[in-house]
Amino acid sequence: MKVVVDASVVVKWLIEDATAEPDSERATDLMQAVVLGTVGIVQPVHWLLEVGAVLARRSPATAVADLERLHAMEWPVCDDSGVLRAACNLSITLGQHLFDTLYHAVALDTPGTVLVTADQRYLRAAQRHGQICALREWRRIN
Repeated sequence: MKVVVDASVVVKWLIEDATAEPDSERATDLMQAVVLGTVGIVQPVHWLLEVGAVLARRSPATAVADLERLHAMEWPVCDDSGVLRAACNLSITLGQHLFDTLYHAVALDTPGTVLVTADQRYLRAAQRHGQICALREWRRIN
């Protein structure tokens, strides 16, 4: 199994206040599986920048250290022009932000991969395209 995780999931992993971040335990379980290598990961080219923007605003005291830790993980990144084109088309079709559709386009382009998101607005708009799962419904397949 391979996943794409959007910023809504990564932030839940890093901001450990469960009252501020529902499903943070599930995000931590998913991220631990990625770090241990039991779940594969591939990310869109912009993922670290988007996470950094959120952390700088929501967790300024730990943002720099968190970004350095994420960068050191060296997760594989997809910057294929076809994926960028597909993301742009999804953005137009769904009326959603390109940053959100980039995660989904990577999942759609990578066989056996699912986008895991906590962004309910995007999930509702995009679920008919497949290969997307709500964080609260994600289950690791061993």
